[in-house]
Amino acid sequence: MLKKKMLMSWSSGKDSAYALHKIRQSDEYEVVGLLSTVTEEYDRVAMHATRRELLEQQAHRLNLPLYILSIPSPCTNEIYEYRMHLLLEQAVNQGITHVAFGDLFLEDIRKYREIKLAMIGMHALFPLWKRDTTLLAHEMIDAGMKAIITCVDPKQLDPLFAGRQFDKSLLNDLPVEVDPCGEQGEFHTFVYDGPMFSSAIPISLGIILERDNFIFADVLAE
Repeated sequence: MLKKKMLMSWSSGKDSAYALHKIRQSDEYEVVGLLSTVTEEYDRVAMHATRRELLEQQAHRLNLPLYILSIPSPCTNEIYEYRMHLLLEQAVNQGITHVAFGDLFLEDIRKYREIKLAMIGMHALFPLWKRDTTLLAHEMIDAGMKAIITCVDPKQLDPLFAGRQFDKSLLNDLPVEVDPCGEQGEFHTFVYDGPMFSSAIPISLGIILERDNFIFADVLAE
């Protein structure tokens, strides 16, 4: 049976990386590319602030091409949807029928994705949906995933968490009201090693700064 062709919505962070890892264990789907949103002004992955160079290194270690959606910063919803629609139409013409997401439990986001994809005849898949986030966070770490916190929402989490490793020490230190996977937007990550990669990405931590009411840790390629 031919596998269904799929794009992985790729934030460069832990949830999308682990969702990809799970999908690749399936006999039903073939991931044929990474769909990433990159800001034109900063040339970084939106919200996660991952440099394009590091995004490309991830794609290389996953042996997958990048499907880049370039957007201005700030970006209106109309511009985002228009450009995404054009990109996904190209994917449909290539025989791609599905897009997978690392979302865990935000119902409104899931419904939005499903509706927008259905408009062009595509389908959404959520491999990690409704997983217990405490168990999932430990599972990711136990599987060998290594990630660093690149963005913190200071309204929800102490800025000092920016730049920390996503490990069990971090999970122990998170306040009880913070989701262990940051599913409420408390923090975002960059994955530099794990079972989905052919090898680790050498990185170092640059400056930590505040921009647009968020705290960002600049991860550098070594």
